[in-house]
Amino acid sequence: KARPFSRVDLNQVARQVLADLDYQIDQKNADVKVTELPVVEADPVQMTQLLQNLIGNALKFHRKDQSPVVRVFMTRAVNGQNSNGMCEIRVSDQGIGFDERYLERIFQPFQRLHAREEYEGTGMGLAICRKIVDRHGGTITATSTPGSGSTFIIQLPLNQKLKGQVPYEH
Repeated sequence: KARPFSRVDLNQVARQVLADLDYQIDQKNADVKVTELPVVEADPVQMTQLLQNLIGNALKFHRKDQSPVVRVFMTRAVNGQNSNGMCEIRVSDQGIGFDERYLERIFQPFQRLHAREEYEGTGMGLAICRKIVDRHGGTITATSTPGSGSTFIIQLPLNQKLKGQVPYEH
């Protein structure tokens, strides 16, 4: 169930997500680094799910000959006069990547670019990410090169409480 928005420190959310993914990070000998992230008006549970899905995918879709390398960082925060009050957060990896002609498809429910035998999952993770970001008045997209990794780009309002939004339920 969707929860009301409150001030959410994404640094704390990221620490919790990394603690939750600790076993997976250790098993894959992954290098995961998170730099300073903003405080946003958001549903804390959904922000956790957003980062969990994106970092989890970066760990899952790594090249077999290389340990995963994942970076989570804020590229800009604009919150002043004549600004749009948005922050941009990127989750970047050096994994298997994907052909960008499938960009919209990866955000659709039950859409997979790889066989179930190759990579586990339901094909819902990125669709859920899009629903969460939409509910928060933001955007999500990605850039990628097959064999060289992907970067997921999330824009979220910094201090905007959205009223009247239809809650996202999972």
